[in-house]
Amino acid sequence: MASGAGEHFLRQLSSSNGLLQAPAQEGYSSGGGGGGGGGRRRGSRRWSKKRATGGRGGYVQGGGKAEAAGRKRVMVVVDDSSGARHAMMWALTHVANRGDFLTLLHVLPPHCGGEDDGVAPSLANSLGTLCKACRPEVEIEALVIQGPKLGTVLSQVKKLEASVLVLSQTKPSTFCWLSCLVRSSGEEFVEQCISQAECLTLAVRKQSKGVGGYLVSTRWQKNFWLLA
Repeated sequence: MASGAGEHFLRQLSSSNGLLQAPAQEGYSSGGGGGGGGGRRRGSRRWSKKRATGGRGGYVQGGGKAEAAGRKRVMVVVDDSSGARHAMMWALTHVANRGDFLTLLHVLPPHCGGEDDGVAPSLANSLGTLCKACRPEVEIEALVIQGPKLGTVLSQVKKLEASVLVLSQTKPSTFCWLSCLVRSSGEEFVEQCISQAECLTLAVRKQSKGVGGYLVSTRWQKNFWLLA
């Protein structure tokens, strides 16, 4: 279950803005994202109790479906970085509740190929399996989509009617004067998602062991320290 501190934090952010909504009952169709640079679907996998007891296993093409109203969909943008893994686990433990959908979205560059064809599904599978092992009561699904990163994320948030989008934010450069003048592409991506995504968007960075907790940024708050 999401921690009390995390749930309270989300409620504070969303209560006056009406952003923490449950996904619509219709769900979504399989195939590539439509319009707005949605990208090309490379595959998906869904972990659920039904699949574990009798469904077909493995990495499969197609998509899942939001089968019941009243559940929210939490989307996490993942990759092979430690920051993305920390953000994923934070979303799993602090945002997702029993019965909610946690969608892991891995976006591949438009022109990638070769070894990435095997690495991306393997990464998505391993992260999804880890999440399901940690919290079996949460519905886990992983999507691998090839396309422009920002356009793909924004289109999938809209298409899947995500309630919350969680991103990893990188630690600022030690050269403060330089980081103030030049933003990295990762920082720009996070800021664009926060300002443009049609849902509550949280950028998360795990603090060092000596400090503890997480720094969380939103459209309204920057680097809010959440000790949890």
